[in-house]
Amino acid sequence: MAAKIRIKDIAQRAGVSAGTVDRVLHNRPSVSKASFEKVKKVMEEMNYTPNMYASALACNRSYTFCVIMPKHSSEAYWDEIEEGTMAACKHLRDFNVDVKIMYYERLNTQSFNNAITECLSYEPQGVIMIPADTSTTKPFADTLHKSNIPFVLLDSYIPSLNALSFYGQDSFCSGRFAARMLMLIAKGDKEIMIMKPMKDGKVASKQQDNREKGFRQFMAENYPTTVINELILPLDNNEESFDKHIGNYFASHPDTHNCITFCSKAYLIGEYLIRNNVKDCQILGYDMVARNKECVRKGSISFLIAQHAYMQGYHSVDSLFRHIVLKEKINPINYMPIEILNKENVEFYQRTMI
Repeated sequence: MAAKIRIKDIAQRAGVSAGTVDRVLHNRPSVSKASFEKVKKVMEEMNYTPNMYASALACNRSYTFCVIMPKHSSEAYWDEIEEGTMAACKHLRDFNVDVKIMYYERLNTQSFNNAITECLSYEPQGVIMIPADTSTTKPFADTLHKSNIPFVLLDSYIPSLNALSFYGQDSFCSGRFAARMLMLIAKGDKEIMIMKPMKDGKVASKQQDNREKGFRQFMAENYPTTVINELILPLDNNEESFDKHIGNYFASHPDTHNCITFCSKAYLIGEYLIRNNVKDCQILGYDMVARNKECVRKGSISFLIAQHAYMQGYHSVDSLFRHIVLKEKINPINYMPIEILNKENVEFYQRTMI
């Protein structure tokens, strides 16, 4: 085993004090350019790799990471992102990492800006965010860049924001994959339906929009004669109103037997089908939330596509830590696996996989 290289060994060979070597290792001031270059040269010659974990512990600094994410109910996949971030925070507690979460209302610019103001008040060392639309998020991203605060994007990948890293699915490919899976069971159908929860004529995220684009491209290439209907569900309505919209759709479209939605609310139709004992219609959706899972068990949802939201939350905090504290290079794009769940394997889904 190679002998352990000590700070005083580097100092002796470089002809400087041990204190100077320590300042170089920890990027502290009061080191001349000549001394800095001597120490760095010796470290390279001796193949010295500092123990960054030990150095981080020795520094005894504290780090605040802010998470900006949508307000959500317990049925949303945001829950798992939140749980993943807090699990990473717990794992890094010895390094004094603290995670603070700010919530905003989707499609509400003022609410997003309020979350930004709260975030900046904590003077964070890093930020994790589920972005709003590009025009709303860009000014905040610019502020973070000017302040040298790295940030990680989840859910929606927006290249123009120049984030440190992104964690999420390739949403366009995910939409194509969803189309392929749906048409395995709907191949002979003349029509299918897309359920679209919307607010003010907009879907809640760029991710959902990209999934639909991928879906429609696959359908146009492979099933050009299949009619694609849309069922719009206003997000500000209650579930009784949702049921009315769904019932009216099926009453006027008796030939629809398979549906898809690109968000976590497939259970809205799945539960309707169960309550009304509808046996000849199924839906494909996203996310392993509890109500979706129950519909899969009961057979009204045929497939769910998993996003590994817990992993997204965990790895986003870990990436900021590795970049800021350990000075590691971080992969800019980290696509989550596109996995399909059904009645036979839904119980075996492992959300953590850390």
